[in-house]
Amino acid sequence: MATNKELLTKGVKYLAWALPLLFIGPSLIYNAFINKENAWHYLVLAVGITCCVGSVYLIFLGLKTMMRSLFND
Repeated sequence: MATNKELLTKGVKYLAWALPLLFIGPSLIYNAFINKENAWHYLVLAVGITCCVGSVYLIFLGLKTMMRSLFND
């Protein structure tokens, strides 16, 4: 049962891209709720929510790819 190193590095890259989004998303959402009087409130909130959803998707995709590389589907 050998590990597919190409798929494993692809999964790690997905997780590496998800890591900054894990921090950027909640801080953007917090910033949007603090500055409710600003005209850009809804745009910043939408970008923050998109970052959070994208982070969860990339984490799921990365873990799925890593499991596929380890257990040879």
